Amino acid sequence: MRDVMFVSVVLKTNQAGETSLPVPSCVSMKSDQSMDPLIYFREGDFSTEQRNQQERSESEILSGQSSQSHQTDLASIFSLLEEKIMTFVKNELKMFKRILSPELPEGFESQKQDEEVVDAEDEKQESSAREGALKITLHVLRKMNQKELADTLEKHSDELAVICQRELKSNLKKKFQCVFEGIAKQGNPTLLNKIYTELYITEGGTGEVNNEHELRQIETTTRKQARPETAIKCNDIFKPLTGQDKRIRTVLTKGVAGIGKTVSVQKFILDWAEGKANQDVQFVFSFPFRELNLMKGKKHTFIELLNHFSMETKQSRISNYNKYKVLFIFDGLDECRLPLDFQKNKICWDVTKSTSVDVLLTNLIKGNLLPSALLWITTRPAAANKIPSECVDQVTEVRGFNDPQKEEYFRKRFSDEDLANRIISHIKTSRSLHIMCHIPVFCWISATVLEHMLKHKREEMPKTLTEMYTHLVVFHTKQKNEKYLGKEETDPRWNKKSILSLGKLAFQQLVNGNLIFYEEDLTGAGIDVSEASVYSGLCTQIFKEECVLYQDKVYCFVHLSIQEFLAAVYVSSHSINNNENLMDKLQTKDKPEVTVYKSAVDKALQSETGNLDLFLRFLLGLSLESNQKHLQGLLTKTRSSSQSHEETVKYIKEKIRENPSPERSINLFHCLNELNDHSLVEEIQSFLSSGSLSNPTCHLHSGQLWSLCC
Repeated sequence: MRDVMFVSVVLKTNQAGETSLPVPSCVSMKSDQSMDPLIYFREGDFSTEQRNQQERSESEILSGQSSQSHQTDLASIFSLLEEKIMTFVKNELKMFKRILSPELPEGFESQKQDEEVVDAEDEKQESSAREGALKITLHVLRKMNQKELADTLEKHSDELAVICQRELKSNLKKKFQCVFEGIAKQGNPTLLNKIYTELYITEGGTGEVNNEHELRQIETTTRKQARPETAIKCNDIFKPLTGQDKRIRTVLTKGVAGIGKTVSVQKFILDWAEGKANQDVQFVFSFPFRELNLMKGKKHTFIELLNHFSMETKQSRISNYNKYKVLFIFDGLDECRLPLDFQKNKICWDVTKSTSVDVLLTNLIKGNLLPSALLWITTRPAAANKIPSECVDQVTEVRGFNDPQKEEYFRKRFSDEDLANRIISHIKTSRSLHIMCHIPVFCWISATVLEHMLKHKREEMPKTLTEMYTHLVVFHTKQKNEKYLGKEETDPRWNKKSILSLGKLAFQQLVNGNLIFYEEDLTGAGIDVSEASVYSGLCTQIFKEECVLYQDKVYCFVHLSIQEFLAAVYVSSHSINNNENLMDKLQTKDKPEVTVYKSAVDKALQSETGNLDLFLRFLLGLSLESNQKHLQGLLTKTRSSSQSHEETVKYIKEKIRENPSPERSINLFHCLNELNDHSLVEEIQSFLSSGSLSNPTCHLHSGQLWSLCC
């Protein structure tokens, strides 16, 4: 230290070996004369006492300077501390003032705070500091004789929750008050409360998996004889039924694709945000699985995960959710690409412990995390078994529209009463169309196509599923040409590459069982991700591109049936254009088109889940020249010989007679309907009327036969 405080002296050795000092050269602040005269000393000239005295003197100098520096630093620190405390207190007082205000100020929005990483310990300390600020404020208010204000503030002492809930409700109302029917964020928004049609939801069931194709499930439901069922309103799913004492923590809601699960979630949240229902719940948070998929492989605490989805909670920095009644909604379990390994995942009890999203979800569902929270999980039936039955307290099923609700939908959709009546009447003439209208999305498809055809006075109205979906794709493609390319509505040209690329994606993902696609899926289908918006723009009512968290993109078809139809178009185009059988690479002596249809029938019958049932109907329907002519441009030529048609019909009839499964036989009957062949139905009608003919389908009972013929 003395080397710093004292000027060092350069010693030189003279010829005699003695040490000497340099001669002063000039006078300046840096010169030798600006210092005290230098002391010459030799070894032994400095006594021990003198040395100790010198060291004490130097120590006193150092101590004085250190003390002075410390006082300066302390003053600076406390000045900054005062500034920080004042800022903190002012912010807390602002929040207390908001709590005591009856309503949020007009146009009030959360003020965005600077992004910073705050660990769990810091969050706990800040929470304690906020509690301290509240206690001080209550004390001072009472000293000011403002007892009423103090009591009100104390009653709503959790200012974080009050502000957070207000802002959350405000933002959720903005987010969910409108719907974009058919496709998200495109087209004209419609107020949900204006067009919402109550869905038929039933309570009961075990949550067991149903692997049947969803169309098959709908048809089975329509054939069931009336039996006692408990209908339940969407807003009442957490209310125990009569005679139930057990608290309902987790509700699993099943329903086929497009049946209205997500819209039900949207209406539930909107009603809560508007103060119409479930006001005993303080917070409602929505976690779509398609967005959770994007966090696969990342580690978070549960608080971080929640803040990731909710800016309101992130800004309030609430850390203890056990104090509140909270509902977490997980929409689209069937879209989940996380393992959800309930057996092997580690136990996690702490919301501030960092772990994988998969572990957080399984522990939340099992009740290890936030056991007091409510959970609502929606799923297609085939994915219901991903959640252990012991983790589910109640199962509900969205059945879609019953017959009166179907009519209500069309009457709400069209202000023109005559148009609504004509559409309803036409749908009733086709059993397959009427059955499909249990699905709200199919009602939208039917309304879109039939409105266009009736307004343009088209004579041939679609009566089969293939005809309906063919007209849908044609209509929206022509609409796009007219709007964006300036072509006439009658222009038949297609963007062949785009449609067939979507078809390839549809076929690949149908085989894999996926309804939701990410960038790697598009790349695998030969779609340039940078041009994905082109595909979305081409078929805005068919293919959706959605921006989710941080603008990551998720892709999907509006409905599974549209995916199945485009997959059939893709396979059909390869058969007709290239003589290629994508259903079976092994060619036979049969004609290529017959081979692909036989292969598809075999593949569909081999499937335990029936996931190719509707695809098969579409593929066979596209074998008719009457449907092919609408797809000119996609199909370079039309081809449908009477011989190949007869061979396909014959093959299907053989499979009906030899197949013991009623469900598979019924789907094959619908396949014959798509082929416009009614010979077997006529034979059955004759059998049912007279009983004189042998039953051509002895494994079907009379009730099932009547349902096919009516």
